[in-house]
Amino acid sequence: MAPPTVRRAPYRDFLQPTLQRRFASTALVLLAVAYVESLLLSPWNSFLWSWFPIGPAGLRTLIIFSCTIFIVILRIAHPHLGLRTTNSPISTFYQHAPSLATSETILTYTISAFLFSQVYLFSIGEKANLQWIVYHSGDRARVNERALFYTVSLSLLGLFEGFMHLFLDYDRLILGAVKARSEKTAGASPPKAEDPFEKLLKQAPVLLIRSITTSITIAWTNYIVGYSLLRGSAWGWAMTFLRPFYNLPKSNIPPSSAPWSFWMLWRSILAGTLLCLLWNFSNTAFTYRLAKEPVKNGKPLTAESKDPNGSLLNGLKSKKPRIAAFAMWELALIARDYDERRKAIFEDIDRKDGPMWSQIYALCLETIKTLEQRVDAYSKPAATEQIAPTKPEEKRKHIVEPPSSADVWLKAQPPSSYRGSLGKFVNDVVRSPGKKPSETVVPFAMKTVAEVKDHLLTKQQQEHLNPESIFGAAQSIIQYLVQVPYVGYLFRQPYSNRLATAVLGTPYGDASLYINSVFALSQLAVKSLAEDKYGNVHRDVPAIIRTITTVVKKLEVFEENIPIHWTDTTGQRRCEPVEAVLDALKDALARVVEAFEPYGSDLRLTRTDFRLAKEAAEKKQRAPELARVEGKEQEMDAKREEPETGRRRQRTPEMRQLS
Repeated sequence: MAPPTVRRAPYRDFLQPTLQRRFASTALVLLAVAYVESLLLSPWNSFLWSWFPIGPAGLRTLIIFSCTIFIVILRIAHPHLGLRTTNSPISTFYQHAPSLATSETILTYTISAFLFSQVYLFSIGEKANLQWIVYHSGDRARVNERALFYTVSLSLLGLFEGFMHLFLDYDRLILGAVKARSEKTAGASPPKAEDPFEKLLKQAPVLLIRSITTSITIAWTNYIVGYSLLRGSAWGWAMTFLRPFYNLPKSNIPPSSAPWSFWMLWRSILAGTLLCLLWNFSNTAFTYRLAKEPVKNGKPLTAESKDPNGSLLNGLKSKKPRIAAFAMWELALIARDYDERRKAIFEDIDRKDGPMWSQIYALCLETIKTLEQRVDAYSKPAATEQIAPTKPEEKRKHIVEPPSSADVWLKAQPPSSYRGSLGKFVNDVVRSPGKKPSETVVPFAMKTVAEVKDHLLTKQQQEHLNPESIFGAAQSIIQYLVQVPYVGYLFRQPYSNRLATAVLGTPYGDASLYINSVFALSQLAVKSLAEDKYGNVHRDVPAIIRTITTVVKKLEVFEENIPIHWTDTTGQRRCEPVEAVLDALKDALARVVEAFEPYGSDLRLTRTDFRLAKEAAEKKQRAPELARVEGKEQEMDAKREEPETGRRRQRTPEMRQLS
């Protein structure tokens, strides 16, 4: 009887429940914030019902919470790992603006703001005179424009926050990158990660200031400009929706005077601050909770699986970026903190597709090689197929004319006739029509234009109209526009954007995937010296060293040689995500070289291999720091004066290089 097969649970069976629990805990935090705001909006006309959850306060809390849960659902629907990688902000706009996610984001924020505005209006007492319908001259109903003013103000706030959500890319998730522990904490228990709620409490003052600033800006904009422009259309929409329920006038013309007052401005600022606090807390809490490390009860996520290594391997092979990134993050944590799981990886040799280590080695090395492949693809010039024009086959000349197919027994035509001569003329015209219009009209037109130009313009003016002069003037205008602070920002192509797009890929670049993969690979290789009983790892160490050395060299050369675009006015050669990946590669390479250098002859690694690896692992000073040092040196040289002439001594680049 064959032994029963153990079901290998997919990695998503452990990741999805964890993410759902994190979502539930985030929802509880937002429910608490909604309850606090419900108490702030309570009229406090009753000691019990003003705060008791089962009553008006609880109903108000649920409605406020619904305004927030829309944003959380939006975050669940549109998350992405890493940065948006495009060359310029205008490229980002063209890439993401036509998508359905953009419309959903703006619409969701606007609906959330509209619902909160109605909760705010119904929570304020009658003394504030903020009801939608008021009665004048007896029983005549009129629309209260004060309520319309608050609704428009908060709707504009929702529209603005929707655009800010897209502009600041709130849907971005940055996963953690595992780093080596110091020697003091090498043998200690796994470090406890910072609690997301503690991080949220630390960010609370920043979120409050941001909410107040945004609310004041939008409230003043609506008070000065916005409501004046939208007053007519907003009044018409309000009359259309309320007329079926109330006996309102048939005319949609708003009153002659609008309800402007500083009291209303203060009220709109207060309501906007409460609404922005809800949005900021929901976005920040969701980001912190969802980007928490893949650990449950102090153990990796797959620890509860019947086949932990198989489930982890399933996640590493997943085609979905989020699942693969979390699985790689868990593998890096196992390689650093969990000794038993790490030993189980080395001892797992009876798998269908090969030993566990061999599969992890292939997956991690393939991930690292994608960096090299992108650099090679970017550096390779576009292949243009040059196909030589093929000459049409010439007809062979016949030595003897082919026999005629005409009937030789027919009588011959008369020699000359009017119809025959006309047909011959038409035949000649068709066969040789003469010169084309382009051969006669175009030269005449060009000659005429040249004569007019010489008659009306001077030689200097004609030189300014040359294509080269026009192109230079257009380029100077574009360079001026690029330097404009807010307009030029959209069209600039900074060095960091172009480098991240080329190295990390498009449309999103996740640096944590490469950092965790190279850390896990190097850490497992180093730990194999003491924990690999079967000696499977040492055979792959030369390939690890040579591959990482090659990737580091190519990234460094590419980073130094990629030109700065002419629209980049800053000229800074810095890209933090790529630098983080490069530093992780160098650290991993130094770690492996240090551990395996004594065994170089057994691994068939030459001194050249170790020398190249050490050179690649050496961290160099960044370009901006070099520029800063050189600037200080020039400043010191400028302060020195020559005693004979009193002039400042200046060092040439050749002298500085010699020194």
